[in-house]
Amino acid sequence: METTLHTEDRAGTSASPRDARTNGTPPVVPPPHGLGLAEFSLALGGFAIGTAEFAVMGILPEVAGNLHVSIPTAGHLISAYALGVVVGAPAITVLLARMPRRALLILLMLLYAIGNGATAVFHSYTMVLVSRFIAGLPHGAYFGLAALAAAALVPPHKRGAAIGKVMLGLSVANVIGVPAATWLGQALGWRACFASVAVIALVTAGMIAWSVPSLPTSRKSSPLTELGALARPQVLLTLLASAVGFGGIFAVYSYVASTLTFVTHIAPHQIPWALGLIGIGMIVGNTACGWLADRWLKGTMLAMYGFTVVVLIAFVFAAPHLWAVLPVLFGVGAGSACTPAFQSRLMDVAGDAQSLAAALNHSAFNIANALGAWLGGLVIAAGFGWVSTGWVGAILAVLGICVLLLSFSLERRTATV
Repeated sequence: METTLHTEDRAGTSASPRDARTNGTPPVVPPPHGLGLAEFSLALGGFAIGTAEFAVMGILPEVAGNLHVSIPTAGHLISAYALGVVVGAPAITVLLARMPRRALLILLMLLYAIGNGATAVFHSYTMVLVSRFIAGLPHGAYFGLAALAAAALVPPHKRGAAIGKVMLGLSVANVIGVPAATWLGQALGWRACFASVAVIALVTAGMIAWSVPSLPTSRKSSPLTELGALARPQVLLTLLASAVGFGGIFAVYSYVASTLTFVTHIAPHQIPWALGLIGIGMIVGNTACGWLADRWLKGTMLAMYGFTVVVLIAFVFAAPHLWAVLPVLFGVGAGSACTPAFQSRLMDVAGDAQSLAAALNHSAFNIANALGAWLGGLVIAAGFGWVSTGWVGAILAVLGICVLLLSFSLERRTATV
């Protein structure tokens, strides 16, 4: 039933919030200053998070030199952030389950500002390491809650597109935010990169307070209710499909700069431009995936993973040729952008544990990041070459398809019982 506050039912009459609740569909919550500004505010938080998460990879040598550690040791800052994401997503969501969602979104952005501001001012490697862990804590919880907030602002049949618009912030960060922050870090010192992110996070907190309506939690929300998500097989299978399937993308993405250097043989200063194609692919993929997910959710999830399999196999053969690898990089970005579909799926199967399920999806992404990078590194270290990551990625994407098929099959069997 698509009956909401701002849509008309099939008889052409406007539905009230009471009608929506009666029919089991939550009413649309109108933003005080327009839907576009509310979605932009939520996306701006994603832009800040994406910029801080990926920019550090481009300024790692500067960070290592300033903190007087080796580059591999400085790389632990990335791991500390990822650990913060994995820990923070479920912990914050469960412990603050009763907190109104808008207030929690503001709190998460303030915490993100504090974590990145601390990174900008600390001079001890140990303290910077701690600050990166703190900065990672709100990451998954923010994206999960932002997706739920975006879905609450539109009718159910536009949910996927709304989530896609919010997730565009992360995609745009890869095209604009990361190069700009890298340039800023190189020109003014790496601390300026994190200071700028802290400012963006503070601006985001203010914009959310102004443009996003009050989004109270369900009366059933509680730590115990949220933990109930972990007892739902469909939630666990969706998270597993996300962790395994997206691992395929990260198996290639983690080593794509080295592959472009040693296999494609492009100049180092050209690599950021080539990587920008991945970010552009993410923007296109997010938009397309959100639109398709509203019309064909399960098919979109399978099709995106199928597309990823084809793209990653193509990467193996295209890598030696610049003209061939550039469109493949665009495809890698597009294939990685099926977050709206997975978030929508989790909303469908999580029941009353919406917040934890949505947040855990981003923990699954970070597990995918670690899994893909680890397996890709294994085959490279074993002597199979840089392009072998494409085969590893394709296998992981196929396994992701298998998990999805198992999930859908079990759902059909349960429905017929």
